[in-house]
Amino acid sequence: MLGKNLTDLLKIDFPIIMAPMFLVSNEAMLKAGMQAGIMATFPTLNYRKEGELNILLKTLAAYKTQNITGSYGVNLIVQKSNPLYVKHLKTCVENKVPFYITSLGSPKEVIEAAHAYGAKVFCDVTNIEHAQKCYSLNCDGFIAVGQGAGGHAGPNPLQVLVPALKANFPDKPIVAAGGITSGAGLLSVQILGAAGVSIGTRFIASIEAGVNQPYKDAIVNSHMDDIVMTTKLSGTPCTIINTPQAQKMGYTQNWFERVMSNSPQTKKWFKMFIQVNGMKKLEQSVLPNNYKTLWCAGKSVELIDSIIPCADIIAQIKTEYKQKLEELKA
Repeated sequence: MLGKNLTDLLKIDFPIIMAPMFLVSNEAMLKAGMQAGIMATFPTLNYRKEGELNILLKTLAAYKTQNITGSYGVNLIVQKSNPLYVKHLKTCVENKVPFYITSLGSPKEVIEAAHAYGAKVFCDVTNIEHAQKCYSLNCDGFIAVGQGAGGHAGPNPLQVLVPALKANFPDKPIVAAGGITSGAGLLSVQILGAAGVSIGTRFIASIEAGVNQPYKDAIVNSHMDDIVMTTKLSGTPCTIINTPQAQKMGYTQNWFERVMSNSPQTKKWFKMFIQVNGMKKLEQSVLPNNYKTLWCAGKSVELIDSIIPCADIIAQIKTEYKQKLEELKA
C-alpha cells in the first residue's frame, strides 16, 4: 500500500488523518476514526473548560488499548495569541499524547516536548519558507495545507505544494490537506508525492459530528463557489460558507483592525481579542437550535451529498482507494 511510511510512523492502519476541526471534532468522532484505523485528531481549543482536555486524553488513551488499529492526536495553535497554549501543551505532555499537529506559529516548544517521550509532530505549512523553519526544528512531517482546504486554507494548489515540499524535504512525509473526500483523491496526491491525506469537511456531514443539523445540511447543499475567504473571524484568512450572515459580517478587516493586528505594541492582544470574539461567533452558529449561520468549510462541499456515520465515510474511502489503485495498476 502507498503511504506505508506514514502508517508505520504514526502506528495506524490507513494513511488518513481526521483533521482537527474547531467546534466540530468530538469524542464520538475520534473514537470512530481510531476504530477504523486512521489518525483521529482534534483542536485542544475545543476543550476550554477546566479539566476537560485532561479527561478526554485519558479516555482516548484507555480506548487505544482496546485492540484499536488507529490512533489519536491534538492540534495546537502555537501563536502567542492563544491564551491556553502553554496550559494545553503541559496537559498533552503529561498525558503523553502520541501525535501533534502545530498551526500558526513556531513549533519549537511542541517538538522539543513531544520528542522527549517519543511523540511525533507534523506542522501545518502553506509554503516552502515556513516548511524550512519547521524542518530546521526537526519536525517529523508536514501537513501541506493547499487551496480549497477548510479553515485556514493555503494559497497554493496541492499539485504544486506537495511536489515542491517533496523536492525540498525528501526525508519528511507529507500529508495533503484541501479538497479531498475520496479514495481517488487520496491516490491522486500520493502520486504527487504525499504519504497520506488530512480530511476535514467530509466529516462535518457525519452522524457523530456535534454541530447542528442546518450546518450539516449546508455542507451537503453547498457548492465549491459558495466557499469564501474571510479574515474577520481570526485575523488569518479562513474559509466559510457564503451565507447572508457571512456577507453581513464581511470578509476583510477594516483599516483600524489591520493597524491593530500589525502593530508590534498591540498585535498580540488584538489578535487574541479577534480570535476570542470569532470563536464566540462560530460557537453560536454550531450549537443546536441556533439560527446563526457562520460555518467553516472547504471547497470539497461540492463532492459531499450525504450525512452518514464516520465509519461509513472511511469505509467508502478505503474501498474506492483499492479500486482506483487496481485500475491504475491495470
